[in-house]
Formats: sequence, C-alpha cells, structure tokens
Amino acid sequence: MGNCIAKYSPLVWSIAKRHVQDHSAAEDIVQETFTDLWKSAKRYDPAIASESTFIGLLSRRRAIDFARKESRRPQLEPMPEAESLPYAAIESSPPLRCDSSDVRAALKELPEETQKIFSLHFDEGMTHPEIVEKTGLPLGTVKTRLRRGLIDLRNRLSRLDNAQPFSPASP
Repeated sequence: MGNCIAKYSPLVWSIAKRHVQDHSAAEDIVQETFTDLWKSAKRYDPAIASESTFIGLLSRRRAIDFARKESRRPQLEPMPEAESLPYAAIESSPPLRCDSSDVRAALKELPEETQKIFSLHFDEGMTHPEIVEKTGLPLGTVKTRLRRGLIDLRNRLSRLDNAQPFSPASP
C-alpha cells in the first residue's frame, strides 16, 4: 500500500483540491480515498481501465460526495468573543431552603392530574413518551403540566421559604 500511496498521492491530492478549497478537507478526502481503495482493490479490472484511471475515478467520487455533503451543511457564523458582548445581569432565583416534608406538602396542593404526572415522571422514572402511552394524554399536555407544575411548586416553596426562618435539616 505504501508504494501505491507514494505513486498516486499527487493524483489523488490534485483531484481533492480541485473539489474542495479547505486543506484539511482535502486531506480527509485523500485519506478516505486510499482507505476505500484498500477495501475495493479487488474491483479493479485492468481490462477496463488503467490503475491511474481507476484511482482517479475513485478519488473523484470521494471528492464529489464530500463536496455535496458539505454543501448541505448549514453555514454557521462564529460567535463574537464574550468580552465584546454587552453585559446582561442574569437574575436567577435564590436557592430554596426546605426539607422533603415541605416538598411533599407543596406537592399535595397541586392539581391531581399534575400530581399523577409528577409521580410517573419523578417517582417511577418514566419518560415523557412513556407517560403519554400510560395516560393517553398528548405529549404537549404532559410536558406543559410538568413544567407548570414545577413552576407552581417552586413558587409555593419560595413563599414557604420566605415565611419561615431557615433551620438546617438534620441528616
């Protein structure tokens, strides 16, 4: 294989560079071509074409396939450096200080259908599609009830946290 690479790499390289401008992409095409050549060497028939024609056609196909694949990939713009972005303070909610009994009590205040979905998701570890299958509810409804339930639970626990002084729970 070393002799083949030494003899035909200029040919394969020139074909790769003709189809892609990026040096790294051309290297990938050359590597893929020789790997493919190694795998498909038994397909070579000297009665049909010369070695250089066979390798050239294989290289051309690899390069065209690569260029087509790249043309379908969306072009992304790089993000600006973090230092150049305007500073925006992100307000996050302060951590809640509550124990499991507070959470259980707040959960009991949620609507019954939300409690059922919470139980399936958090206690039984079911995924959204599994909950849909078990309950017959639409996927969007399951997701919405979970999200709204979490928001409602957080708000209830936040009010509870503000109402009573913090006392660390004993382990």
